[in-house]
Order: sequence, then structure tokens, then C-alpha cells
Amino acid sequence: MALNLEEAKAHLREHGWARIPSVLSKEGAAHTLDRLWKAKEASEANGEDTFQPILDPNSANVRVFYLPELDERLRDLLTHPTGIELTQSVLGDKFLVSNFSANIARPGAQSMALHSDQSIVLPEPWQDIWAVNVIWCLTRMTKENGATLYIPGSNRWTRWEDVPPNAPDLLVPFEADAGDIVVLDGRLWHTSGSNVTSDEDRAILFAYYTAPYMRQLVNWTAKLPKELQESLSPELKELLGLSHIGYVVHGDLTYMADKYPKASPSSAPTRGNV
Repeated sequence: MALNLEEAKAHLREHGWARIPSVLSKEGAAHTLDRLWKAKEASEANGEDTFQPILDPNSANVRVFYLPELDERLRDLLTHPTGIELTQSVLGDKFLVSNFSANIARPGAQSMALHSDQSIVLPEPWQDIWAVNVIWCLTRMTKENGATLYIPGSNRWTRWEDVPPNAPDLLVPFEADAGDIVVLDGRLWHTSGSNVTSDEDRAILFAYYTAPYMRQLVNWTAKLPKELQESLSPELKELLGLSHIGYVVHGDLTYMADKYPKASPSSAPTRGNV
């Protein structure tokens, strides 16, 4: 379902996903895909494995992790206004980049585990949206070439026991064009599809944002070279959690005297550590 931005926000909140068409032009998507393949080569040169048996059944699934380290064009997508606005619509103004990676399903790629993004990082119950995945489609995404499969309505599941035995029968594909984005509620259950084509790659990026009180999957302070960290924009530094102090998301820091002006000073504690 292709939606305008306001419709997409409502659809994301209600159904756990939304697709926005043509966020990148076809040329922009193709250029970004070329940069991704170069990032893959750089990642392997850095000693990173691009096949992860814990995630994928075979090496036809190519994983490229730590994208902010590898390419400026890819980094820029993390602050793209469309992705940011949709994420803010469910997570609020303050959130962090937990991970930013790529999955290229080449012919012969098979499905990974069925999961929700929150289920693998947080204990149940999952009662609210604490994570958002913005999928950047650099190629078209179809059932045949390994489109992400999801279970409609599964964003309402709050426990493992809610996942039914016939879950595989409920999966349907996200189909999208190159340049589209698909935004997922962190509670939506999904998996990668199988690429049954003979000659077509399916290349997507996952910009994974989380509530600021969740620990990030990647410690960007440890991973990114110091000189790269210093070159980043203030916005990206904040999103990556590179600030020396964390967010104060909620709370009332009004002074006691202003908050409770009628209280007697004698009622203040006289002992203890406060």
C-alpha cells in the first residue's frame, strides 16, 4: 500500500507497517546500491564476515554490517527527513540508531528465523513500540526475489505464546519498488523471503532506530574511528549516541521550592544520601 506521509503515520501506528514510494529516485537507488557493493568489499577488507550462519541458512544471503563506518552516502540515509519523521511519529522526538546494516538476497537465498525486532532484544511483554526498522529498497522487492515476509496483525502480539503454530501460513510479502521505503513497528513478526529467481538480487538496508533508554545493538563509540566520529554532524552524533551524556526523556526537574511552594522547609529530609 502506497501512502502519503500522514496516511503512512496512521497506518504504521495501526497496522505496524507503512510503505512510502519513491523516497529515492530510481537513479538514486541504483547509485546507493553501487555504493553498497563497494561497502561490502570494504567490510570484508576490514575482516568482517558477510555471511552469518547464525542468521542465514546459506551464503546467498549477504550481510553488510556497520554501514555508518563504510560510506558517507549510506550514513546520510540515517538522517533522511522522511525516515526521521515516520520514526518520530511512533518513538517521539528522541531515539537512537541501534544498528544500520544491509541484506542482499542473491538467487538461492533462504529464509531466516521468524522474529519481531523487539522480541530478540527485549523480554516479553512487548506492550508498546520501542523500535522501528526503516527498510530502504535499493532494488525492487518481490515475493520471488526474497521480499521480507510479515504476518498481518502481529504487531498486537505481546508474548511468545501469541505466535501460532501455523505462523508460516500467515506470512505475506512486502512488495516494493527500488527507491521505496517500508517502515516496520518493532513488534511486527517477519522473516526474510527465499530468492527463487535465477538472476535477480534483492538488496535492502535496515536503519534500526530504538527508544533512547534501550541499549544499542552496536556500540558506535567503540566501533567508529575517532576521526570519523569528529567529522559527523551534530544530528548524526546524537542519533548514534556519541554524546557524552544520555537523554532525559521524561520527568519533571522543577525545583522543590517551585514545585511545592507551600511545603515547610522543616519537612525536608535531614538524614540520608539525598
